[in-house]
Amino acid sequence: MKTIFQFVILATIAISCVQKTEENSTKKTSLPIVGTWKLITGTTIEKGDTVVAYYNKNVSFVKIINDTHFAFLNHDLKKGKDYSVMYSSGGGTYSLSDSLYTEHLEYCSDREWEGNDFKFTIAIKDDTLIQTGVEKVESAGINRLNIEKYVRLKK
Repeated sequence: MKTIFQFVILATIAISCVQKTEENSTKKTSLPIVGTWKLITGTTIEKGDTVVAYYNKNVSFVKIINDTHFAFLNHDLKKGKDYSVMYSSGGGTYSLSDSLYTEHLEYCSDREWEGNDFKFTIAIKDDTLIQTGVEKVESAGINRLNIEKYVRLKK
């Protein structure tokens, strides 16, 4: 009887160890791009003109990225009470292969941008993400190089 009891205990321990190992092996490792990112600067170059926008006191822009989707939110910080009134948002799916990050914009407050794919090269160092690529939206007459610098927001 004592031997059967010991066998049952050992079998229970062995099964629980196997279940934990299976649970751990099915967990997906998060990609380094996953998180919430605050845009610090945005540089656009179009037809020889360069515009640098600083996102600090007047405007806030965040990009939220999970394992399969992204979303961005952009608005003025004066609550619409001065000349800088603005709001935009969008989101969709993305793919990431090494440093090639491609967004498929499914939703956007500027509807002409919907349904377009945007290919970027990304570099992540510590808490900084730099995203560089061409934004082309023929229906809106847009064809520009876009360079964005983000910092990761802490939890």
